[in-house]
Amino acid sequence: MQLIHLIKKKYGKASQKLYEILEKNNNGTINIFKPVPSPIDKIKNRYRWRIIAKCKLNNKVIDIINKSIDEFCKCKFKKTKISISTNPNNMT
Repeated sequence: MQLIHLIKKKYGKASQKLYEILEKNNNGTINIFKPVPSPIDKIKNRYRWRIIAKCKLNNKVIDIINKSIDEFCKCKFKKTKISISTNPNNMT
């Protein structure tokens, strides 16, 4: 059981780093919630985390997200993928 906790913690670091970058680049336009494991936290042997952000989608917000993702990619977290959904129908 502890090994599973350590593995989850390791993968949670990438989402925490992205959260910190988003917060740093945010100028109050986006309400960003801390990363949490997804309700279905593992699919096909891959752990999933999510960061929920509430805002009005406009060019300013898109620029903040793009800048944050570019900065995150420089951190070189191996085997990490980012997926963005706007107005998702399903939060799983």
